[in-house]
Amino acid sequence: MTIYANDKTFAPEENISLPEFLGNLGYTPGQVVVELNGKALTPGELGKTFLTDQDRLEIVQIVAGG
Repeated sequence: MTIYANDKTFAPEENISLPEFLGNLGYTPGQVVVELNGKALTPGELGKTFLTDQDRLEIVQIVAGG
């Protein structure tokens, strides 16, 4: 399976959930905004999404500051 995330190519195991994939990349699911195949995911959607071959992700880390 091939997944594209932030213009990089990954080959995760089949049937991987999006939260598990994000964790493997070092992200905390509640601290990122994710776009999957051009559609922004809500936090509720993110938690129950499984990746499929050729999915394209844009992952943006949320940063707080002042």
